[in-house]
Amino acid sequence: MATRGTRSEKVRRIFNQFDANRDGGLNREEMALLVGAVNPRVKFSDEQINAILDEVFRTYGEFIDGDKGLTYEGLLRTYDDGAGDVDRDFDALGLDLVAADAVKEPLAASEASSSSIVDERITVETQKKQRTAAWAVSPNHGIVFDDTWKIVDDLELLVKRLKVKQSKEGGKLKNDNFDAYSDAGWSRELGPSAEISEKRVMWEESGHDYAVFLKELGGLRGRADGARSREEAFDGHMAIGRVLYEHQLFKEALVSFKRACELQPVDVRPHFRAGNCLYVLVRYKEAKEEFLLALESAEAGGNQWAYLLPQIYVNLGIALEGEGMVLSACEYYREAAILCPTHFRALKLLGSALFGVGEYRAAVKALEEAIFMKPDYADAHCDLASALHAMGEDERAIEVFQKAIDLKPGHVDALYNLGGLYMDLGRFQRASEMYTRVLAVWPNHWRALLNKAVSLLGAGETEEAKRALKEALKMTNRVELHDAISHLKQLQKKKTKPSNGGASGEASFVIVEPSKFKVVGEKTTARQELATALQIRALQRVTRLSRCSVELLKKEMSERDVPVSYSGSGFPEKSIRKPSLEEILHRLLNFLKPETFQGAVKAINERILSVLDENGSGRLDLGLFYAILAPICGGPPDRRKRVAFDALLWRPMNEDGANIRKVDVTVYIKLLRAVYLPSQGASELMEVRGDSDTSTVSFSEFLVMFDDPDWGFGIMPSLVKLETGDRNRHGDVVCSVCRYPIIGSRFKEIKSHFSLCNQCYSEGKVPSSFKQEEYRFKEYGSEGEAMKDKCMCFNLQSRNEK
Repeated sequence: MATRGTRSEKVRRIFNQFDANRDGGLNREEMALLVGAVNPRVKFSDEQINAILDEVFRTYGEFIDGDKGLTYEGLLRTYDDGAGDVDRDFDALGLDLVAADAVKEPLAASEASSSSIVDERITVETQKKQRTAAWAVSPNHGIVFDDTWKIVDDLELLVKRLKVKQSKEGGKLKNDNFDAYSDAGWSRELGPSAEISEKRVMWEESGHDYAVFLKELGGLRGRADGARSREEAFDGHMAIGRVLYEHQLFKEALVSFKRACELQPVDVRPHFRAGNCLYVLVRYKEAKEEFLLALESAEAGGNQWAYLLPQIYVNLGIALEGEGMVLSACEYYREAAILCPTHFRALKLLGSALFGVGEYRAAVKALEEAIFMKPDYADAHCDLASALHAMGEDERAIEVFQKAIDLKPGHVDALYNLGGLYMDLGRFQRASEMYTRVLAVWPNHWRALLNKAVSLLGAGETEEAKRALKEALKMTNRVELHDAISHLKQLQKKKTKPSNGGASGEASFVIVEPSKFKVVGEKTTARQELATALQIRALQRVTRLSRCSVELLKKEMSERDVPVSYSGSGFPEKSIRKPSLEEILHRLLNFLKPETFQGAVKAINERILSVLDENGSGRLDLGLFYAILAPICGGPPDRRKRVAFDALLWRPMNEDGANIRKVDVTVYIKLLRAVYLPSQGASELMEVRGDSDTSTVSFSEFLVMFDDPDWGFGIMPSLVKLETGDRNRHGDVVCSVCRYPIIGSRFKEIKSHFSLCNQCYSEGKVPSSFKQEEYRFKEYGSEGEAMKDKCMCFNLQSRNEK
């Protein structure tokens, strides 16, 4: 990464290299040579070159000097905006700073720490500019007033003094090395050193030295406030904020940028930089608000802030991702990419966000474009590989993961995800190697340690797996670790030969056809019905919708006004775009952490929105969405059905007020089945298109259609049973197939007396040692029910003996 003193010089060297006629500008021919030279592995077509040049000359029109072309300041701006990587381009051209036109002098000795700030100040203008960040002298956002230079000089010395004192006093100044972690995708700011350093500085804020620093900083802010004009005061506070941000004193930088906002509320820059500080301080909502203010000012300011718009869009998207609002973030990344097609970070972030919501093909396209712009972009390779794996292109995914690791050997995400891919492919030894490499970089990564244990178990190395699990248990006390250890103990007790491709040590089983599974008693759930209910319950778990009261849906319908629009078929509907729908979900699931909410939105997008938005318009019928959601929300089953009916009644085409058109109910139930019973619902959905029935149904008639076991949503009782009992444990009873402790319902075979868990029962697995013509199962919701049944059987047996 270019240092403060070298970045602008590198850009100057690149500029001079291609300014063949020495007229102070790069014309289209010279720019074309530059683009080709800094991308030696990419063969651009003439159309691609012309498209890139058109965009550069349009976006940076204020830096175009007639026929001369793009000025040096314009080229610097393209790099500042993230359109290229200075270090990569400089190295690709084989340039050398030693051969620069003007050799930099070493820092003046007067920069050394001293008790007197005034005596330490360097007054020679060229020396000031050499040692100050390039942002201070760059156009549009640099230092304007001479007195501001004096404030910056004094502040630099204050920071240096604090750094020296904290380094001496017991190593208070901490550096957390983030080299191994994925880039958060933070956009380059306007200044060359505005990217957060890979090594995060952690200042000790509770000591005496820091208190003294704050007091002296207050004096500098007072000098800025006492300037001769409002503009000079603004210039001073912006410069103070920029220096503090450079040194990762983010809280203090925020104070300065907020003061600058007060001085010039409609200026884009202080809002933009305040947003950056708030993001780093993990105050995402406030960061989003500042970026929105910056966006509003930029759009109102016309061409003055056009160069900054892509940056605002990108950083606004990142702040939204911090809140878990990934669908909304996609919109802003797209805007940034449209405004600046060469903005590889915007394309990478767009691809990563699309992957995050399950839109894999679109993600692959955006990520491939980002890599085309920047072939050494390790994070883009990592996310591209993940998207390819999600699409089933596993061999290509392995190659791309490996490319990411080659580019960045300690890339934790690439190593961890490649380990997961190898696990999916059954290549357990290779998976274990990947998790070992993750742990070498991040020793307390308990998930990597847990997965390493599972991969070792798959490879038949039971003792090694046990040791890894014990190490993971030292890091966290999560229940899944206890279950895994219990599983290992069960495998040690019952070691059998593997079958059906099972790994060594795993209980052998056979899969029995559904017709051979019989149920005993009315309360026992049929195998196929349970399999469907488990899938729906899994969706509930991922989305956490069972924790969202159905009454909140009713409240949204009654309190939020949605304008009526007309779909392509001409029918009125209350439709909204996906980002607006995400805001509704954010209100409904406001108890979720951002990363959990993102997972919920992904599942909803994949399972529900993909069905409702079958033509890919991006708009959805909100009434239908509420009706689809209601059956899997929290609350009594009867109340869920009522809210689903009210959601259909809320749609503008049902103006009766009490009844719903029968065709609408029919379409709704078909959609419901297409979402939750996809193997059955898709073909059924085709049957109702174009139905012209104009009759209506009441709520009681709606219930009959809804509860129909064959053509409705008759699976709901089984789903409710899972909701109420799928956390129940059955003491020490383990599943006879998977050997895990049984959680949820226990299915006991009444002849051979073996027990199955929900999952193995739904998949038709039975121990291979019990071969029967048919299997008869009885379901127990709890161990208490099993004990009660056992006592009843004992009493009956005693009576028979008498």
